[in-house]
Amino acid sequence: MSDTSEPQSTPVKKAGLARHLPLIAVVLVAVIGAATLKDYLSFDTLRDNREALVAFRDQNFLAMLALFMGIYVVIVAFSLPGAAVASVTGGFLFGLGTGTFANVVAATIGATGIFLAARWGLGSFLNAKIENAGGRVQSLKNALRNNEIEVLLLLRLVPAVPFFVANLLPALVGVKLRNFLWTTAVGIVPGGIVFTWIGVGLGEVFDRGENPDLSLLWEPHIIGPILGLCVLAAMPIVIKAVRPANTTDKTSDKAE
Repeated sequence: MSDTSEPQSTPVKKAGLARHLPLIAVVLVAVIGAATLKDYLSFDTLRDNREALVAFRDQNFLAMLALFMGIYVVIVAFSLPGAAVASVTGGFLFGLGTGTFANVVAATIGATGIFLAARWGLGSFLNAKIENAGGRVQSLKNALRNNEIEVLLLLRLVPAVPFFVANLLPALVGVKLRNFLWTTAVGIVPGGIVFTWIGVGLGEVFDRGENPDLSLLWEPHIIGPILGLCVLAAMPIVIKAVRPANTTDKTSDKAE
């Protein structure tokens, strides 16, 4: 009787490799983009082409909106340089309301794309490793599961967390797609409004021969409310951490 184990191993290996292809593509495009597109996805490029972009927008508003969102999705999905420039451009081209909508929707779609690529690849492997690890690693995973929504919101609200980290980390620890999706859409709104707002006045900034000041995000009147939202998002985590201790104390008191 012939051994059939060897022929069966090849499709399994191919399937495993295919699972990693989306993430490999993301990494390759990100590296190539970082090396080749940095000088093009800039405010200087926007300044040089502002009249052509405005003219095209005025004649083909919906087409420009779709084109802009498509480019923004690609920038986020492949972690290309220029996400901040794209957000400001949304305000410049479409105003605060439509610009914020376009920025948030496009960024959410792009973030979901890289999340799925990572989860289909390394995410499934690392998640299985974590499940079998036990000890402190498993305790950390359980803590994340118990506070999944709060942690996801904090990753989006805290300005110090890079956007690509907030996209990859949840995929690698196995959070639910629906929770990732809506917390991303909600959590990036405050920052999205700020960057879009900067873009609304971009024409006047260019007329002065200057580039927009993105450090506005760190001004007290801007960062203060965002940090306040971070505190609100973290409160359920603190309450859940304190509540078991209080419950244990009450139980011991009753036993005495």
